[in-house]
Amino acid sequence: MERRSPGLIGAVQIDIMRLHETWMEVVFPRQLNPGHVLGKWKPETGAQKVGYYLWAVLGVLPVIIGYPLLLVGFATRFYAAKLNSAGARLGIVGAILLSVVVWGGLTVVARYQLSFEGFTAVFAASAVATIAAAAAVFFSRVGGRITSVLLAYPSAMNALFLPPVVAALYSPSLGQIIFPGSEQLAIWILDTVLVVGGLNEILREQFALEGIGYALMWLGLAVPLGWLLGLLVTFANLIRPKSDN
Repeated sequence: MERRSPGLIGAVQIDIMRLHETWMEVVFPRQLNPGHVLGKWKPETGAQKVGYYLWAVLGVLPVIIGYPLLLVGFATRFYAAKLNSAGARLGIVGAILLSVVVWGGLTVVARYQLSFEGFTAVFAASAVATIAAAAAVFFSRVGGRITSVLLAYPSAMNALFLPPVVAALYSPSLGQIIFPGSEQLAIWILDTVLVVGGLNEILREQFALEGIGYALMWLGLAVPLGWLLGLLVTFANLIRPKSDN
């Protein structure tokens, strides 16, 4: 018998319930996907009930915070699956050729629109991006989830970010699109994530966000951003396995 789709509201309710069950399972057994024979664990003694329901109430905030992240994980998983499918059809050689076509086109434009120095920089960035694209396909096909999170996603981020950022260093029109947003992002990261230990003050004293600094910024962001997206996809797979889509 064909299983009916729960609809948007039903899917949201299921996701929130699974998020809360995942939180409950941190402390209590058999909360998420309990065994068919044993069933879901429930508190029996008074102390167990107090602890169980107190932990359930405390789980409301993590669910509120976690659900938007879960949606990002779903979206990333969807597009990553599309890219993985394309990568499987193309193979490493095909991924290299595709990257050569895409970033090679940018390099050709740079040859006629930018200075020779700009053309050389874009050419080098495109070559690095091509290597990163091949690495992303390779690591996504070997080693399992850990290898994908640690290596494949950061490689894919570098393949996407590096050439346009380097081209923006030599193209004022492209720079007006990329650099203001990059500067705002850098300020937000310095004022929030890197406040711990005074890292933001150290970076502000030692580095200036100008010229090659933009490329180094995105090169540095590609790795943690890739890890974050990989972890969010893993989170999405935990809450809603692909077979449940």
